[in-house]
Amino acid sequence: MEPRIEPEAVVCLRSAPPQDLSIQALFESIEWVAPGIEIVQSHQPDWRFASASDPVADGGLHARLLVGPRIPVRALAADGAALEKLLSEAQVELVKDGRGIDSGTGAAVLDGPLHALLHFVRELRSCPGAPALQAGDVVTTGTWTDAWPVAAGESWEARFSSPLSRLAVRFR
Repeated sequence: MEPRIEPEAVVCLRSAPPQDLSIQALFESIEWVAPGIEIVQSHQPDWRFASASDPVADGGLHARLLVGPRIPVRALAADGAALEKLLSEAQVELVKDGRGIDSGTGAAVLDGPLHALLHFVRELRSCPGAPALQAGDVVTTGTWTDAWPVAAGESWEARFSSPLSRLAVRFR
């Protein structure tokens, strides 16, 4: 399965995003944000795909999601622009067995997690028959670093800067 680790921001919706989409409209539809670690996997050796549709045909790449402490967005920012600035400037250090492996920022994901969510909602709406996002849906916004291979016996940490917090996982 060749699992890999990705540190990300995770959001939970308090309501479905409105038809008139903007960063502010997304802010108003988000309940909380949290640090996350997504474990992705591939059935294709060495993660090599013949086409971009191969991972979808294979059932997607998502394997597991760890969600850290949830922070109400209204406790972080007064509006969408302020939240996007806060998250896009936040940093993460990815640490394996106590040794720094990679680092990144929220801006690594389409200029920021809310921009990534905005793009996702627009693309989802352009797919005929795709279900709309609803209140209570949890969405990952994309990795802040490269995806790194993981193996049994390893301990990993995503050391996010404020406003997110550290999140750790050990593989057995």
